[in-house]
Amino acid sequence: MANITYIPTQEGFLYLASLEAVFSRKLVGWAMDEHLDTTLVEKALHMALRQRSRITDLVHYSDRGSQYSSVAYGLLLQLEGILPSMSATGNCYDHAMKESFLATLKSECVVQPFATRAQARTTLFEFIEVFYNRLCLHSSLGYLSPHEFEHLYYSLTP
Repeated sequence: MANITYIPTQEGFLYLASLEAVFSRKLVGWAMDEHLDTTLVEKALHMALRQRSRITDLVHYSDRGSQYSSVAYGLLLQLEGILPSMSATGNCYDHAMKESFLATLKSECVVQPFATRAQARTTLFEFIEVFYNRLCLHSSLGYLSPHEFEHLYYSLTP
């Protein structure tokens, strides 16, 4: 699942694009930038593809935002053999899992505007890679973190 959120700083917004694996709820790709354009979501996708190089038959689910519906992004998905899927117009329940991550991010990490974009980048990196992916327990994963869930799954899978 893909989405973009706005992170307030005293220097202006920092935009965070992220891709979450539905299987494990792990954030497998993410990117931050001062600009809200297609290259932001492309960077997040490239990171996810580097982390998931052995996975095939991918479906990319997003809202109908201009970055995700752009011709350039559609061509990138096609080039990578990824099937695009977009939410229905006005259907807020399509993104419930992704909105859950964003609610956790906003309530536990982004409680007030950051002083600088650099400070926001550092804090968001630590939140995603240290806390959310490795320590945050999910009831849907049997109270395991995304990292633990994937580790257990792949250790049991030939």
